[in-house]
Amino acid sequence: MKLLKQSDNYLSTIINDINSIHDLDQLLQRLLTEARAFTNSDAGSIYVRAGDRNLAIKYSQNATKEKTLQPGEKLIFSLFKIPIDDKTISGFSALKGKILNIPDMYNISKNKPYSHSRKYDELSGYKSISSLTIPLSTMAGEVFGVLQLINKKKLSGKIIKFTKRDERIARSFSAIAAMTLERAEMTHSLLNRMVQMTALRDPKETSAHANRVSSMAVEIYSYWAELHSIPSDQREKERDLLRLGSILHDVGKVGISDVILKKKGRLTDSERDIMKRHSFIGYQLFQNSYTKYELVAKEIALRHHENWDGSGYPGQIDLETGYFLYGKEVGLVGEDIPFFARIVSICDVYDALSHSRVYKDAWRQEDVIAEIKKMSGIKFDPQLVNIFFKVYTNIRKICKLYPD
Repeated sequence: MKLLKQSDNYLSTIINDINSIHDLDQLLQRLLTEARAFTNSDAGSIYVRAGDRNLAIKYSQNATKEKTLQPGEKLIFSLFKIPIDDKTISGFSALKGKILNIPDMYNISKNKPYSHSRKYDELSGYKSISSLTIPLSTMAGEVFGVLQLINKKKLSGKIIKFTKRDERIARSFSAIAAMTLERAEMTHSLLNRMVQMTALRDPKETSAHANRVSSMAVEIYSYWAELHSIPSDQREKERDLLRLGSILHDVGKVGISDVILKKKGRLTDSERDIMKRHSFIGYQLFQNSYTKYELVAKEIALRHHENWDGSGYPGQIDLETGYFLYGKEVGLVGEDIPFFARIVSICDVYDALSHSRVYKDAWRQEDVIAEIKKMSGIKFDPQLVNIFFKVYTNIRKICKLYPD
């Protein structure tokens, strides 16, 4: 990573950029990226509270290991929890609310209660030497996580100790987190409550499903954006829009009868026609919305059941009434289907097939994979199916992050 010019003006620009992010996950990831850049850290992680007693790794970045990846491929990190106690560096920082600046994690004084467990380095195949660990707190002073920066480097590549200036910069990023966290959490909480409201009506819809679908969609978009050399600032904004907009892809089901939503057997043709109305109902819920997030949510809700070959729904309709323009169902075809809706379509089907519901068992992964491949060029955009398999390892990780 190149050492950036560390000026007050540049820091102010970064703060403004981070303040514009509404999704909590995107916010934390950007926070880690910029903190690493300002301190010239080779690697870093963000841990968030998992209950009252543990920290769980949320994001991990590693410039050295990322150099070994193929274009568009992402680093896969091990999922584990760390107790919030004084035995580990991150746990101590969260427990005491203190910054820890450690020049050599393999030579921590025996007088300290905490130590560095080598098993984490063994899991990752990467040796952590210098570290700077910063508690992340809300405006009310409650610690919700930890930012840990690893292996500060000189331009020559030599690993050195983090400086007092790095500590001040880290505190600035912790303050940014405090300012923006509550807004992002409020947005995320509101969206999840809307999903939970849908789940009360439809047993197929869960908060976990919505978060899996939206996270998978971001993975596919990120790979696509890398392939198409989309500028990083545009990429970040669109990831934020897609993440929030796709969570509510099936919110229109709140307008469908329980008799249909909770039916365990196959739907009749007339019942299926009523069920299809949920896409237009979801669109109507955002009818008088004008923010970018709501416009994306509206588009995805309406179009994520369109099929690449034109066999999907609702197709070409009057957007005021929902009636077919040609007196019959005529689906959108190919690239006429909005891009984000095409991405969500793949993620929605994959997740639905991969997880059990009250009316069906989960499919075996090999059968799910075969179905996705079979539907390429029929139901799904072939280019996006290819990208889906490029990021498949990340897709499986997302399923573990958001279990039912």
